[in-house]
Amino acid sequence: MAFTIAIDGPAAAGKGTISKAIAAHFGFAHLDTGLLYRATGRRVLLGDDPVDAAYSLSAFDLTGEGLRTPEVAQAASKVAADPQVRAALVDFQKGFARRDGGAVLDGRDIGTVICPDAEVKLFVTASDVIRAERRYLELSAKNMDVTREQVLADVRARDARDASRDAAPMVAAHDAVLLDTSEMSIEEAVAKAIAVIKQAQ
Repeated sequence: MAFTIAIDGPAAAGKGTISKAIAAHFGFAHLDTGLLYRATGRRVLLGDDPVDAAYSLSAFDLTGEGLRTPEVAQAASKVAADPQVRAALVDFQKGFARRDGGAVLDGRDIGTVICPDAEVKLFVTASDVIRAERRYLELSAKNMDVTREQVLADVRARDARDASRDAAPMVAAHDAVLLDTSEMSIEEAVAKAIAVIKQAQ
């Protein structure tokens, strides 16, 4: 039986961590749709055409090194604004969402574009300052040479681009449950999300 959970939100709000925890809890398949755009963006940085890259993504592209760098994140946000790139990746995401056994998808437009009929929709967010601090600590732990100011500027630039793009802008679905993780621990956020899902089952 298909049961789709759509989780949207801006960068570093915690939606990836929450999505993985939910998928593990319920035994559902999980897809970080941002990886599709990161993989496409990385290939563009290597010289590929964005649309060609999107249509020819392989499993290897989604597991390779370097998908979490700031440069790839910015490239992903840029290619995600291309309607042709989005169209190339939509069918894959929709097919994954309706697979038997349940699916959790996280991204920017899952509840509004990819899975408007999802059984559960969550919009996970947090203040830009808190999200930037989380991302800064994550990148610093990987020994990347970044400053707090630089990461905050990147987060704000990405938010603006994701929210203002013509193709599937990042907005909360009208029927999504808002989950603000600014003052929550991961455990608290996951527990809240699980409670919302159980109510819908």
